[in-house]
Amino acid sequence: MAEGSNIIIRNAANQILLFLRDDKPTIPCPGMWALLGGYREPGETPLECVIREIEEEIAVVLEPEAVQHYMTRDRHWGLREHTFQTRLDLDLSTTTLTEGQMLKWFTAAEIEVTELGFEENEMLLNYFAELDQSAVTN
Repeated sequence: MAEGSNIIIRNAANQILLFLRDDKPTIPCPGMWALLGGYREPGETPLECVIREIEEEIAVVLEPEAVQHYMTRDRHWGLREHTFQTRLDLDLSTTTLTEGQMLKWFTAAEIEVTELGFEENEMLLNYFAELDQSAVTN
């Protein structure tokens, strides 16, 4: 089974960073918003994969200790997906995107009404619900 990693990057305003995928019919989920990430290379751990992908896609070097595993799930299209999370405040006007059309911070309400690529809506809405729950209990 192929494996890949993606990451939930959350800013201080509790928004999630998504990118608008290229609108090419030859790629999965063309023209849809999605989490940053990609496929694992041989010999690479899921964490190494997500750190490499973020550096390649937005020229940001994540410190491994600042990245936490969120979940791993087997997707119905034959991919084992490792999702990580981190807190990072980025100025999108100065962030270089090398894949896709643009970056945007999304609130929970915006994710609720936007069909995301790779069927990520439910997972991200659960993530927001967990954030809300931890804010209530802390």
